[in-house]
Amino acid sequence: MAQNWFQHAFSRRRFQTRNQAATLAILGVAMLLTLGALYLSQVASFAITNRAIEDLINRRNELERKNEQLIAEIASLRTAPRLFTRAQEIGFQPATNADIDYLVIAGYTPGRWQSAAVPAETTTVEVVPVYGQTFSSWLEEQLRLLGSQFDAFSS
Repeated sequence: MAQNWFQHAFSRRRFQTRNQAATLAILGVAMLLTLGALYLSQVASFAITNRAIEDLINRRNELERKNEQLIAEIASLRTAPRLFTRAQEIGFQPATNADIDYLVIAGYTPGRWQSAAVPAETTTVEVVPVYGQTFSSWLEEQLRLLGSQFDAFSS
């Protein structure tokens, strides 16, 4: 009986089921670790992409701000007092009547654009045409035309 107990306690079958359970547990942990590593790599990839997008958005915003600043600077340089000052700096001066030369062109009539317009007093009343056609007469006309097309097709 003592020998029977010893064989029963250390039988291969018992160790085999325990080994299978341990192997399954180890495989399960390995799969979980693999899936976790894949998940973390995807999350890291998304984080890197999002940071790159955020950097590009910040760069775009900075470029837009600089562009607006340059537009404002150009607008300030194009003001009339600034242009007059710059023109005087490079040697220009305001024109007087003595500086202006007039040219006479034969056949030119100044103000002809004013005479080409229709005077305001002459207004034309637009006549609205009166139609005596009803839906039934229009329908009869369409049916007559359709019949004539069938007649022309059959002959």
